[in-house]
Amino acid sequence: MRSAVFGGSFNPPHVAHQMVCLYVLETQRVDRVLWVPVNEHPFAKDLAPFAHRYEMCRLAALPFGERALVSRVEEGLPTPSRTLITLKHLRASSPDEEFCLIIGSDIVPDLPKWYGWDEIRRLCDVIVVPRQGHGAVKGEVAMPAISSTEIRARLARGEDVGSRVPQQVLAYIRQHGLYGTPKGSHGA
Repeated sequence: MRSAVFGGSFNPPHVAHQMVCLYVLETQRVDRVLWVPVNEHPFAKDLAPFAHRYEMCRLAALPFGERALVSRVEEGLPTPSRTLITLKHLRASSPDEEFCLIIGSDIVPDLPKWYGWDEIRRLCDVIVVPRQGHGAVKGEVAMPAISSTEIRARLARGEDVGSRVPQQVLAYIRQHGLYGTPKGSHGA
């Protein structure tokens, strides 16, 4: 089994996250994508509670069936979350499984600042997914530059995000009153 680790804040997960999952499943030598919501962001970003982000990831990953799995691994690891620690834990927990790491081209310039980046590169293959506006070559497939930050701001203003957020995730956000939406709302 070869799993591609897809870590992130997923605050909230959006359709570009789903596109990344599909792109990796269909273009890389992987059996599944393992969505790993961060427990506590290493740069102290303000996040919705882990349980909500986990559930939203689970809903976003549903269309991929058994080819996508959402992991709670970071929930039990020391905080703040560190990719290197997560990868080591996954390898120790599943020694027969091979892991690779998905990253977006937008974060490539920051990789030297990551905790243990050189060791991460030795531990696993890295799949760089092109993102619009971030080093994508003309004519190359690139993921749209959809931003969770923008989505949260639009939700707080009561604006429509239906083209950016999977329907089941948006229903969950409204049901739980996340990101400034009135609890149980059905608008925008």
